[in-house]
Formats: sequence, structure tokens, C-alpha cells
Amino acid sequence: MNPLTMWRAGWGAGLLVLLSASCATPKQLQAYQDEIVALREERTQLKKENRGLRMQLESYEVALAEANSMVADEPATQSYAELDDLGIGYGQRGNDFVISVPAEVTFASGKADVTRNGRGALDAVARTLQKDYANSFFWIEGHTDSDPIKKSSWNSNRELSVARAMAVLHYLVEDAGLEDEQCIVVGHGEYRPMAENNNKAGKAKNRRVEIVVRGG
Repeated sequence: MNPLTMWRAGWGAGLLVLLSASCATPKQLQAYQDEIVALREERTQLKKENRGLRMQLESYEVALAEANSMVADEPATQSYAELDDLGIGYGQRGNDFVISVPAEVTFASGKADVTRNGRGALDAVARTLQKDYANSFFWIEGHTDSDPIKKSSWNSNRELSVARAMAVLHYLVEDAGLEDEQCIVVGHGEYRPMAENNNKAGKAKNRRVEIVVRGG
């Protein structure tokens, strides 16, 4: 039983005793009051500890984001000038080759329709995958920043990330010639950031679609 429930139970029991026994002594009344004060203090302390745990969790999330960023920024075994020119990132993440397409390159703010510039960028991504990773599987993973959805039609960042990943899938398969059975779609929303979400630069880095190349 948590302290708040104990406090409510204790208070209720004390009230019943007071109502049923008019002969309660001042000493008994003081004991009930002391117990209520102690439980209130314990509840306040638990609230403080809860806030502390939340702050600790946030610090862990920041550390994880920084670690993910460092891993994703490992140099690739070769360079791709076409991707470099388009502002598309790429590198190694463990055994996987990862292409990171910034949302600003492919989508308007709050939208999941691939823009004209985005189509050109995804054509370049497709050429890279077809040339060097033709026998691999492609995990198309949508990511957002942590800002709550306000002005778009999506109910959550998770939904937006899935919609954007699906839009990339449709273009790569229907227009750029990748095989549908090679592709897997994932929407992470704001839960796998590459940078902190407390500034514009970090948020921009987090808004992305990644193509994670596995196998082959």
C-alpha cells in the first residue's frame, strides 16, 4: 500500500473512532493528528523524490542522445559526394550503414508529403542503395523532435513519424525502383533523438528519416 493510500485509510479509521467513541482523550486526538502530519510529510517527500527521478531520467535521455549521435557519426567506409551535396548524412552504426535524411530536405513543416526537393534527394538515396547495397534490407525509420503536435492533422509525433516513413517508402518503391519486400517501416516519434531538444539546431537534427541498411 502506498503512503497516500495509507494516509487516507489511517485518516478514515481515525475519523470512525472519533465518531464512535465520544470519550476519546486529548492524548488520543493528538496521536491521530501527529499521524496525519507524519503521513503528509512523507507524501511531500515522495513527491520531491519523484521530481528528482524525473530529472535523472531526463539526464539519462540526454546522455543517450549524445551517445547515439556519436555512434551515428562514425565515418562511413566510403564517401558519397552526391549525398554530401544534398546535405544528407550517412555513417556507420555498429554493423549497419545508416543514411539520415533531414526532414527539412523532404517535407514541409508538419507535413508528410515528399516535396520536389525531397524527391530529388530520395532519388540520390535510391541510387546509393541500389549501387552498393542491392541485396540488403532497408529499415525506413521516421523520427521527430519533442515539440507537441499543435497545428497539423496528426495526433502525435509517433503518427507523424510513421506517416513520413511511409511516404519515403512509397517514393523509394514506386518511383525510385527499390523492392518493396526489402523495406521495413518504423516510426519512433521523439523517442530516439540524435541531439538535445532544447534548441533549434538539436530539434532540426532530430527531425529526420533514417534508412538503416542491414544484411546483404
